[in-house]
Amino acid sequence: MNYIKTVLAVLALAAAACSAYAQEQFIPAIDYRVGPYAAGGSGFFGGAIDYMTLVNMNGGINGVKLIWEECETEYNATRGVECYERLKKAHGGMSLVEPLSTGIAYGLLDRVGQDKIPMTTLGYGRSDAADGRVFPYVFPLITSYWSQAAAMIKYLGEKAGGLDKLKGKKIVHLYHDSAFGKEPIPVFEAFAKQLGFELIKIPVAHPGLEQQAQWLQIRQAKPDYVILWGWGVMNATALKSAQRNGFPREKILGVWWAGSEEDVIPAGAAAKGYTTMTFNTPGNYPLLDEIRKKVYGAGKGNLEDKARIGSVYHMRGITAAVLWVEAIRRAQDKFGKGKVMTSEQVRWGFENLNVDDARLKALGAVGMMPTVKTSCLDHEGSGATKVQQWDGAKWKSISPNWLTGDKAMIRKMVEESAAKYAAEKKITPRDCSKEG
Repeated sequence: MNYIKTVLAVLALAAAACSAYAQEQFIPAIDYRVGPYAAGGSGFFGGAIDYMTLVNMNGGINGVKLIWEECETEYNATRGVECYERLKKAHGGMSLVEPLSTGIAYGLLDRVGQDKIPMTTLGYGRSDAADGRVFPYVFPLITSYWSQAAAMIKYLGEKAGGLDKLKGKKIVHLYHDSAFGKEPIPVFEAFAKQLGFELIKIPVAHPGLEQQAQWLQIRQAKPDYVILWGWGVMNATALKSAQRNGFPREKILGVWWAGSEEDVIPAGAAAKGYTTMTFNTPGNYPLLDEIRKKVYGAGKGNLEDKARIGSVYHMRGITAAVLWVEAIRRAQDKFGKGKVMTSEQVRWGFENLNVDDARLKALGAVGMMPTVKTSCLDHEGSGATKVQQWDGAKWKSISPNWLTGDKAMIRKMVEESAAKYAAEKKITPRDCSKEG
């Protein structure tokens, strides 16, 4: 009799444990907190973890708590794939993956489709993945590199007095010599042909600390503008090199991964007046105040340096986690509130996002990010950007409204590239008219 009671007690404890376990939604943090890109990884994933912590402190997603586990990649594609393989079945299976690396994202493209795990590539990655018919499990949310490149040309055209005024001008694409740096080249080449400007492509080898030869080439070319498509330590080096070579920082326009505090503060006076693209508006928001008060007030914040709260990278990580949580919440609306969602159900949530101004207001984030509405056809959901400028102490938005480039042109390029990828991989594109 005692034996039976013991067995029943053990079974009861196991059932209770399973019940508790079943109420946890696992999101891995395949991140990088060491190496030349540590500032980006620690800020971004610090922001994401801070937001997930806040969600848990507020009761989870309809009672479902978020759990996470970190895996250090050092921004290395091979390590990123290893982390994915190690964690994809951990804690009952990952809900989604966000590697914050174009190289790692390329390495996971085929795997996530096979494993039926949605991958977000927030503001980076393969731009043609915006076509959900060919890439059902990939979500380049908010804005892709191609959309950003189109917005850059639009902004430079406005600075010149109109797009037609770019004819005959020289634009340098100074880029990180990686998949990340090469991604926008087809768009810049298309605009160069259409608008008649000369595109000069100058790669910079990883990690970007040595740029003497590149800036000698720029000095000799005397371009009208330099587009700095940099990452990590490359950015401050570029700004200081520009100053030494007498190139005006006002004529440099950076990619959004070249537009953080960690990019400009090390450059000192060489950065003042420098502009970059962004998909987060600088400033303070009620959501940031809530994170400061609740998360850091309780000693649960992820960032060691509290001065980084609300910084560019931190805010981007929060934005990413907002979209993750909204996708899970959306999935629960369809498949069952208060239930743990499968990765396939979360994928549906990402494909049916509608984060409008009303929802952003409820989150305390109106204006912090653009509205996002996805569909089977459109896994980007926005395409909007802003331009920000460093005043020597902080970033300030200099574009009052969200800016988009030639969306029709970019969509045409997306569909053509996606169709080519589908043919190469023998993928039959989905019929979105049959998706619910």
